[in-house]
Amino acid sequence: MRNMDLVSGYKGVVGLVFGNDSSASSEDSYVERLLDRISNGVLAEDRRNAIAELQSVVAESRAAQLAFGAMGFPVLMSVLKEERDDVEMVRGALETLVSALTPIDHAKGPANEIQAALMNADLLSREAESISLLLGLLSEDDFYVRYYTLQLLTALLTNSQNRLQEAILAIPRGITRLMDMLMDREVIRNEALLLLTHLTREAEEIKKIVVFEGAFEKIFSIIREEGGSDGGVVVQDCLELLNNLLCNSASNQILLRETIGFDPLVSILKLRASTYSFTQQKTINLLSALETITLLILGVPDTEIAKDSDKMTNKTVLVQKNVIDHLLMLGVESQWAPVSVRCAALRCIGDLIAGHAKNRDALASKVLGEEPQLEPSLNSILRIILRTSSMQEFIAADYVFKCFTEGNADGQTMLASTLIPQPNSMTHAPPEEDVHMSFGSMLLQGLTLSESEGDLETCSRAASVLSHVLKDNIQCKERAIRIELEAPTPSLGGAEPLMHRMVKYLALASSMKTKDGKSISGNLIVQPIILKLLVIWLSKCPNAVQCFLDSRPHLTYLLELISSPSATVCIRGLAALLLGECVLYNKSAENGKDSFTIVDSISQKIGITAFLMKFDEMQKSSIFTSVKSAQPRKPLTRSTAASMAEIEDVEESELPDQKKEDHPFLSLILDAQFVNFLRGLEDEIRESIVEVYSHPKSQVAVVPAELEQKSGEADREYIERLKLFVEKQCFEIQGLLGRNATLAEELAKSGGGSEQRTSGVSDRVQVDALRRDLQEASQRLEFLKAEKAKLESEASKYRNIAEKTESDLRSLSDAYNSLEQANFNLEKEVKALRSGGSGLDLEALKAEAREEAQKESEAELNDLLVCLGQEQSKVERLSARLLELGEDVDKLLEGIGEEDDAALPEDEDEEE
Repeated sequence: MRNMDLVSGYKGVVGLVFGNDSSASSEDSYVERLLDRISNGVLAEDRRNAIAELQSVVAESRAAQLAFGAMGFPVLMSVLKEERDDVEMVRGALETLVSALTPIDHAKGPANEIQAALMNADLLSREAESISLLLGLLSEDDFYVRYYTLQLLTALLTNSQNRLQEAILAIPRGITRLMDMLMDREVIRNEALLLLTHLTREAEEIKKIVVFEGAFEKIFSIIREEGGSDGGVVVQDCLELLNNLLCNSASNQILLRETIGFDPLVSILKLRASTYSFTQQKTINLLSALETITLLILGVPDTEIAKDSDKMTNKTVLVQKNVIDHLLMLGVESQWAPVSVRCAALRCIGDLIAGHAKNRDALASKVLGEEPQLEPSLNSILRIILRTSSMQEFIAADYVFKCFTEGNADGQTMLASTLIPQPNSMTHAPPEEDVHMSFGSMLLQGLTLSESEGDLETCSRAASVLSHVLKDNIQCKERAIRIELEAPTPSLGGAEPLMHRMVKYLALASSMKTKDGKSISGNLIVQPIILKLLVIWLSKCPNAVQCFLDSRPHLTYLLELISSPSATVCIRGLAALLLGECVLYNKSAENGKDSFTIVDSISQKIGITAFLMKFDEMQKSSIFTSVKSAQPRKPLTRSTAASMAEIEDVEESELPDQKKEDHPFLSLILDAQFVNFLRGLEDEIRESIVEVYSHPKSQVAVVPAELEQKSGEADREYIERLKLFVEKQCFEIQGLLGRNATLAEELAKSGGGSEQRTSGVSDRVQVDALRRDLQEASQRLEFLKAEKAKLESEASKYRNIAEKTESDLRSLSDAYNSLEQANFNLEKEVKALRSGGSGLDLEALKAEAREEAQKESEAELNDLLVCLGQEQSKVERLSARLLELGEDVDKLLEGIGEEDDAALPEDEDEEE
């Protein structure tokens, strides 16, 4: 049912694409008649002829391909399933299926025409049973059945990779059957290689199964049979399959290292008798082997320490297998090798020594050449940098020195110790003589060649190497500061510091022209490289800053370069960073060289905001954005191999127009590590400039000499001199106030990213102050809350005392009423006695009892009034304090009032 749905869908597509065109209808009916003969024919020979005819028409006509896809798959799959014994029928069916999945290029149709081959591949790959059936055919004895089956699977894999990978994984022993094909006849083996190469791209499970089935042994066995790097395209396919298995798979890399080892791989790099013969195929084979070495060196991109140790182990083992010797032969000694091979070998050397002390030492100890022309390998690599005509080879060789010096202070010191200038007469010695030069002498010779058209680019290349030697090493920077060079012509002057010569070449690069008046294209890369050297040299080195500022024109030139409209964005940005370092690392107190003077010059000539804008412009330039978005290298495949093997440098005509854009190779020199360094440096420079501009000079506690009266100086003269001094000070203060107002105005106007970052420093200061104020206010609030709670507690306590006092007063009132009642009773008794004629002096007794009761009552009332007076004063003080704290006293005393009111009726009743 599923097949029928798909078939009906494809019939609809046929009608949509071809409409009612008569030719399409005839192809449709013709394919339908052939399929009918195949499925319903009586004679076997007629059915075979029908398959042959069907194969021919499907191979030549897109319409027939589409018609076959709509109707033919069920018919031919039933032939493969049910008629295995008829080998010729099976062959014809397989060949027809291959033709149906092969795009037809010779007939160019409309751009929006549906690709029949892709649709057919999609239709066939949907059926898992079809894949299982095809894998089963690989065990057939007939050679062509196996051959066409592999071709058909490869075509399916090319168009429906993920679906076929899942289907093969789901079939028991599916991968095993494919691996068995590697041991088959040569043609079958080659087809199986292609199939496995497609199958192992980005499929971890399949990679593991293929390696488990012995892929490494079979791959290297085939490479040996084919002749190693001198072999044909089969060697390329083997290495591509090997790279697929090793890429992003730490377990496979460990398995290769610990089973068959790296010896078979290293042997591929060994040049044999045909050393001088580098065909395109041999070049591709060597590039593929070098890519394998790179995969092992770089390991698996992972942050885990275990994975990093695997990478270091790979590097160690490769050097133990003498891979450096083969890489030096390919990259340094074999100058007849193609540029692409030399560059790849040099990059491999750089990756091999990066972060590995023993490998660095191994490279430094290598000696190249033959007696008596032996020289250290680093000298030979430096010579490539100074002499090559290929920009890419220079960048690859420069990468070796970058990796050698990174985190290697001892290596930097060793190279810097050889920086000894040669006498002027030796500077122009024949090229053959530089074999006997030290590394430093050769480097200085490259730095100081005459300012001719070609030599200036050589100077910039040497400057790039020197920047690696000086990076993050104060001792090497100090040593380079002390280097002085003889003037090209002794009559022009004495010795000149090396740094000043570099600034001189920086200025020359922008002014040099060719004979026809055009700017030299190489200068697009000369200025950025020299600026990179100077930025690295001045970083965290006050003495280097002092040396740079020793020549007054340097500051003027930098200010002009930063403002130059003809300079590229990158050059202006690097120049701004260099000038910023003269502020950030300036420890000079000398007038004209201190940080205040430089900031003042920036403010007057460029403007602080405009100056800081250069940083943001550089960050947004194509050079820096391309560094951030750098993608990993693409794997070497059949489709990309030819283009990678024929690396050509950028032609003069392809370079950007004069100085409006940066050199296309500049992003390879200003790598991601240097760009990150510049970002951190930029933030520090912003803070430093704002700080210097806001607080130009520290206050001096010592009283100036002008304020003291000189001996013999009249009072009037002394007063006049003091007056002039005060006026001068007022003018300076007004200038500083104006400067601060300008800074505030510039920061207020600034709205972009640069201005926001400029004001970031002062903003942070204000935020810190506000944060401290907030903390103090919070602490004060907490204290007031505690004080309030304490006062509320005291108020509650005194309220309870008042209530108790009122209760006592009521009790006293009750006692007084009781006394009155007792007195009344006594009076009744007296009256009774009197009426009885008693002789007692009743009036006297009555008066005495009343007097005694009154005394007791008055005494208690006096005590109670004193107590109430004291409590009333406390309540008044407490009420005043609560009013200060903002509390409503009446509200707090509401309860007491209500209780008083409730008690009044009782009192009135008692009085009644």
